[in-house]
Amino acid sequence: MYRNKINELKQWKLNASKKPLIIRGSRQVGKTWLMREFARTEYEDFIYVNFEQEKTLRDKFKGNLYPRELIKMLEIQYCIRPRPEKTLIIFDEIQEAERGLTSLKYFCEDAPEYHIVCAGSLLGITMHKQVSFPVGKVNFLDLYPLTFTEFLEATGEKSLSELVQTKDFTMITAFKAKLIDCLKRYFFIGGMPEVVAKFAENQDYREVSDIQNIILDTYRKDFSKHAPKEIIGRIELLWNSIPSQLAKENRKFVYANIAQGARAREYELAMAWLLDCGLIHKIHRVTKAGYPLKAYQDFSAFKLYLNDIGLMSAMTNIDVKVLLEGSAIFEEFKGSLTEQFVLQQLVTNKKLAINYWSAENSKAEIDLLVQHEDQIVPIEVKAAENLQAKSLRSFCEKYKPQNAIRTSL
Repeated sequence: MYRNKINELKQWKLNASKKPLIIRGSRQVGKTWLMREFARTEYEDFIYVNFEQEKTLRDKFKGNLYPRELIKMLEIQYCIRPRPEKTLIIFDEIQEAERGLTSLKYFCEDAPEYHIVCAGSLLGITMHKQVSFPVGKVNFLDLYPLTFTEFLEATGEKSLSELVQTKDFTMITAFKAKLIDCLKRYFFIGGMPEVVAKFAENQDYREVSDIQNIILDTYRKDFSKHAPKEIIGRIELLWNSIPSQLAKENRKFVYANIAQGARAREYELAMAWLLDCGLIHKIHRVTKAGYPLKAYQDFSAFKLYLNDIGLMSAMTNIDVKVLLEGSAIFEEFKGSLTEQFVLQQLVTNKKLAINYWSAENSKAEIDLLVQHEDQIVPIEVKAAENLQAKSLRSFCEKYKPQNAIRTSL
């Protein structure tokens, strides 16, 4: 399959002042595949090190971290002589090597001619116990589940993907029915690479659900592996509450909806863990559509979304019949799936600052408010074909944005 992030990797390769690159992302979003595909298509050869499997190499990183010695060790181990600019060195599951992350500092300072790309558990990297993190000595690239256009290409609809990106709306409208069918599938399948690849191969929705549930189970095991025992239960309660929180008319996250008597201070650490491992997105309310939006954030009011719409569908046990019959899936849970879809596409663009807005009297709310360069753009997400947008009109009358967006089916 094709991932848009390949283009960013190519830019990194050409950057004369590049540093070792860490690819960040939640488990199973395709970090390993992306690194190997980049190596296969852009380099003459590569060395792939998986520190979770390679105990011998893992132990060697406990010693001195002189890059020349580490390079020689890799040459002996893999019978490939790493060549500057010709060989890509891949460190996968780097958090499993006690001083693996620290070694990147020395590669940056003493051997910058070698191209090094790394990945690992986002939570493992964030909470790594080694003494020194290479602050300022590495570049980062964030990877997310497949976007809708990536999904189209991966499922054999490359021409449709290219059509959407042309923004030729006359032609796009001519293929409206086909696009809606593809969008239904994306709502159910989501963008996790293994799920998408299996569906593309077998067109089996039951297999989709099976793989999604395995991924969800893997996430729960990660909670137990990394989190302090005293908050594991709270992490699971918070995680499981997100679909129902988004299904409310007002999607603002409410701690009391997690469990009876739940309070913010009891769940703040659990939420931080889910954010650190990339499983949720947190969007703050702003009190005013002023520039910059960050100056007007209300930290007491926010919405939480999952990392993938397909996993959200799996968590809520949406039946495939809902997917196939009419357009009911777009209106399920009061349109929460649709809002999850829009948010999921937006977060892949790091140039956007994403929030939401609501009036002090709570009578008007803009689902998503985006800061792009010097513009503040309101986005009103309509699930089906209902085009009424009273909140958007109210917002535009008050703040007079240069552009405003209303989505509908």
